Amino acid sequence: MYTLGINAYHGDASACLYEGGRLIAATEEERIRRIKHWAGLPTEAVRFCLRAAGIGLEQVDYIALSRNPRARLLEKIAYGLTHPQLGRALGSRAANAAALGTLKSDLCQELGSSARRVKARVVYVEHHRAHLASAFMASPFEEAALLSVDGMGDFTSVMMGIGRGNRMKVLKTIRYPHSVGLFYTAITQHLGFPHFGDEYKVMGLAPYGEPLYADAMQVLLPIKAGGRFEVNPAYFRHCHSGVQMDWPGGAPRIGTLLTPAATSLLGPARQAGEPLSDHHRNLAASAQQHCESVVFHLAGHLRQLTGLDTLCLAGGVAQNSVANGKICTETGFKHLFVPPAAHDAGTAMGAALFHLHHTLKLPRVEGFTSPYTGADTDEDAIKALLDREGVPYSWYDWAALTERTAALLARGAVVGWYQGRAEFGPRALGNRSILASPAKADARERLNAKIKRRESFRPFAPAVLAEAVAALFEDDAPSPYMERVSRVRPEQQGRIPGAVHVDGSARLQTVDEHNNPLFYRLLKCFYAQTGVPALINTSFNENEPLVDAPKDALNCYLRTEMDALVLGRYLIIRS
Repeated sequence: MYTLGINAYHGDASACLYEGGRLIAATEEERIRRIKHWAGLPTEAVRFCLRAAGIGLEQVDYIALSRNPRARLLEKIAYGLTHPQLGRALGSRAANAAALGTLKSDLCQELGSSARRVKARVVYVEHHRAHLASAFMASPFEEAALLSVDGMGDFTSVMMGIGRGNRMKVLKTIRYPHSVGLFYTAITQHLGFPHFGDEYKVMGLAPYGEPLYADAMQVLLPIKAGGRFEVNPAYFRHCHSGVQMDWPGGAPRIGTLLTPAATSLLGPARQAGEPLSDHHRNLAASAQQHCESVVFHLAGHLRQLTGLDTLCLAGGVAQNSVANGKICTETGFKHLFVPPAAHDAGTAMGAALFHLHHTLKLPRVEGFTSPYTGADTDEDAIKALLDREGVPYSWYDWAALTERTAALLARGAVVGWYQGRAEFGPRALGNRSILASPAKADARERLNAKIKRRESFRPFAPAVLAEAVAALFEDDAPSPYMERVSRVRPEQQGRIPGAVHVDGSARLQTVDEHNNPLFYRLLKCFYAQTGVPALINTSFNENEPLVDAPKDALNCYLRTEMDALVLGRYLIIRS
């Protein structure tokens, strides 16, 4: 039995394929089309998944979609009737929902499949149930409290529940227009970061400021008793006049969320090209602090509802790794699981998992949930590419390759590292990575200016040998998907200065031999040569999606100032 999971006509469009309960492949449309956060029907991602299984669309039994146009239908109608001025925005959403109804026929047309021969039944899974399933069904927990916090999906922004075995029960929801995700996006726009997905820039900027606007944030998004919050409609366009949200076959767009009245609280919006000031840094710090307060408020209430000490967290707000790093301390949970793709791309996997386990009642698959589900490394194709492009290279066996690469890194080189199957989710986890030594204090400045070509304030994450985490960090909880920020021990900060943020923290990836044997071996070699059990690990890209094919990696290497590139067992060194 084959189940195709899809996130379609929404930001971060994606697809995955299961055979029974076994995941065969998963990828995001943006990786193949090379357009960040691509929204639309993920035809290329579907093609990739079907090729990985060696099947056609005709062999698929179920298509699980992470949206349900009928969810909260009466509430949507009632809201539209009481807010007639939202007609244009709601019309856009209605057209988007209509596209979901023709998904099967659209897929057949795009993939050249005969509609008469495609037997798959389309099942619609409510957006936040898909988020919850993407976390719980892939977690190591038999029982857990479940929390999804997002911008909005199917007229809901927060869903709380409980999971037991292969069943999930929803306990509470928070509905549109109230949304901490949209609140954070609104501040992101106000700070001059207008693109879909720019919220992580605010998270990186926040430690440079002070939360001097905490009262203003409480006015914008008041926290209420009983695990609730509300947006203040006086300051948010989506509450009364609507905000245009476009999900075309390309980059998604969201119109301005804050009303002009917000300038009385926050000051004027930062304009394109305007330098960042202390005022902007303080706004970022205030928004981040308030976002954390809301997340802790929700999680703490869920802890009271369930009495459990294990939490599975998903949704776009679950990508806020700073909040994730504090959530157990602040709420009383002892164990936290955040999947590698907690954002909307992960709902493709969540929709399939919900259908397989909750609906069909298949037993959950035990074991490590690998994030390495994308395009694989083909060394013959790599050699053909390098020969065709006239790029000189050396070939090494694996032992020699890791020793040689570690030596380059130890001398201060920046290395592109392309190995195995691509990661699913927004983080590079050692297969599509740019690596550097964290012992170099100037590593961040060099990476931001000459390779990533991005804002100077943005930090870089360390990948750390799992057995060395406790010596470097105050919190040694496993973080295999780089999903949480932890504080570096003060006495250790001088050991990895290139990976420590201005507030003494770092977004941690723990690496063990089971999860990624080759990357673990490289870290061990670097440790043996330098005495430092960590590497700076940032995504292999330059203002584009994570590289997918070898050609993407080579192009990125050639147009930046990386010192070396490793493609499989082929090493290229810049002369």
